[in-house]
Amino acid sequence: MKNMKIWFAAGLVLLLFGIFYGYSYLRQSNDVELKQVTPKHAVPVFSEQVIDYGAFGKDVYELQGRLAFLGFYHGKLDSQFGPKTKESLKWFQSEFGMKVDGLAGPKTKLKLYNATKAWKPGMEYANQGQGQGQGQAGQANGQAGKETAQTENEKPKAENTDLSPSNGMGLSENDLKIMANAVYGESRGEPFEGQVAVAAVILNRVKSPSFPNTASGVIFQPGAFTAVADGQIWLEPNENARKAVQQALNGWDPTGGCLYYFNPETATSKWIWTRPQVKTIGKHIFCM
Repeated sequence: MKNMKIWFAAGLVLLLFGIFYGYSYLRQSNDVELKQVTPKHAVPVFSEQVIDYGAFGKDVYELQGRLAFLGFYHGKLDSQFGPKTKESLKWFQSEFGMKVDGLAGPKTKLKLYNATKAWKPGMEYANQGQGQGQGQAGQANGQAGKETAQTENEKPKAENTDLSPSNGMGLSENDLKIMANAVYGESRGEPFEGQVAVAAVILNRVKSPSFPNTASGVIFQPGAFTAVADGQIWLEPNENARKAVQQALNGWDPTGGCLYYFNPETATSKWIWTRPQVKTIGKHIFCM
């Protein structure tokens, strides 16, 4: 009987020791996992905190930079969340159908990130001009392109998909590339004529005194193109989009000089329906 008690006690001690050892091992493993460095690709773009009025620092700088990239924020990126930043953020939230509260919470930051995946710190000066449409950077690039471009008046119009800066309107190479992006983002799936028509509308706006005088300025004018607002402007264009831009540069304008177009199935603006309609190509109605 005495031996049984001894064996029982010894077994109980071993059981308790095993439980304690197992618990310690699991806890140590969890601590090691928590201490591991998070891979760079998994690090969130913004910090987890809600960015609110009065905040300052890196999060605010990034917020301002991404808003400027889309054309919602104009001015110096000062890393201070003041009235200008709040109004720009509310404008972005309104355009993207979100709750307009002027707070950069998780949903707003995710939406902003998805729309500005091409943005990187240090790009604000180049892209701010594009975002403003009529900003100094956009105008400077456009004027430089116009001063250095070669005209094609003496050259035959050939179907060339190379988007070179040599064109009669003096557009820069960057302008031509972003036009292909816009055509692809706005009209992929449309007939080729409809894609040329979208490119022609962009060129018609460049020529019009009512719009910015560069293709980048026209495309990034706030609220002008859905593809900019939803981030599809940064999709890689296909060969058809590049050809459409080249055909428009060569003088083909299926719209007859239109400055606007819209999809009647998705348009929410009442104003656009007041514009004189010229023709329908694919799913788009083109108007003056």
